[in-house]
Amino acid sequence: MIDFVGKKHWFFLISGILIVIGIVSLVSSQIQFGAPLQLGTDFTGGTSMTLHFTPQVEQEQLRQEFTNLGYPEAIIQRSGDDFLIRFREISFQERQDLTEGLETRLSSEVTVRNFDTVSPYIATETARNAFIAVIVAAVAMMLYIVWAFRRMPSPFRWGTCAVIALIHDVFIIVGTFSLLGLLAGVAVDAMFITGLLAVVGYSINNTVVIFDRIRENVSRQIKPDFAATINDSLVETLGRCFNTALTTIFVLLALFLFGGTTIQYFVLVLLLGVIIGTYSSTCISSQLLVVWEKREWRALLPFAKKSA
Repeated sequence: MIDFVGKKHWFFLISGILIVIGIVSLVSSQIQFGAPLQLGTDFTGGTSMTLHFTPQVEQEQLRQEFTNLGYPEAIIQRSGDDFLIRFREISFQERQDLTEGLETRLSSEVTVRNFDTVSPYIATETARNAFIAVIVAAVAMMLYIVWAFRRMPSPFRWGTCAVIALIHDVFIIVGTFSLLGLLAGVAVDAMFITGLLAVVGYSINNTVVIFDRIRENVSRQIKPDFAATINDSLVETLGRCFNTALTTIFVLLALFLFGGTTIQYFVLVLLLGVIIGTYSSTCISSQLLVVWEKREWRALLPFAKKSA
C-alpha cells in the first residue's frame, strides 16, 4: 500500500518548485524579449522556414549569410540536420532569391522542407483565439465535473480541484517552453496551443477516472476516513493510469525522435503533458480534495508539518 496522501506535502513542494522556476523563466523572457514566450510567426506574423543543406553548414556561418543577404533579424535554430528560421514576411520571389543566394554563398544545395508566411492581422487573431480556446476548455471541464459529481457533497469542490490541476499542468508546460525559449530559442506556434488543448483533455480524463473511483468508494464507505478512502482509490487506479501513460509515452517518444522537425515541439508538448498530467491527476487533484475536506491548508506550504 502506497501512502499517497501522507506524502502530499512533498507533491505540493515539487509542484511549487516547478511553478517558481516557470515564473522566473516567464519574467526573464518578458524582460529580455518583451513576451513571456518566444512567439513564432503564427502569433507575431512573418515567415518561418525549415532548411536542409547538403553538405551541412555551421549555424554561425548561416546566420552571417542571412545578415549579408539583408535579413539581420532572422532567428536561426538548429534541429538535428535542419535549421528552423523565423524572420519578417517575404514573398515567394524573395524566397527564391534567398535560397539561390544561400546556395551560391555557402556552396551547398538548399532544400526547403517547410515554408509558412503569416500576416500580422492573422497572427493577432490566432493569439486571441488561442487564449479564448484555453479559457473555454477550462470552464467547460469544470462545469462537466460539477455535473458529473452532482450527487456528491459539494460538487463544485471536485470541479475546482480538477481545474486547479489543469492550470497546474498548463502552467508547467508553458514555463518549460519559456525556459527552452531562453536557453535554446524555441518558439511556440499554433501547434503548441493544439498540444495544450490535447493535454487538457488527457489530464481531465485521468482525473475523472480517479475521481469516479473515489466517488464509488465513498458511496460504499470502504473506509470511515475520507483521506484513507482517497488513498485506496489512488492505489486501485494506479495501474490503469500508469499503463495508459506508458503506452502513450512510447508512441510519443518514437514520434519525437523520428517524426521530423516540423512536429518535434508539438510532440514535446504532448510528451510533457502526458507525464505531468498523470502526475497531477494522481498527486495533485486528489490531494487537493483531502486538503479542502479536512481544511489542512498548511499542507500547501513547503515543509509544513502534518496535523495531529
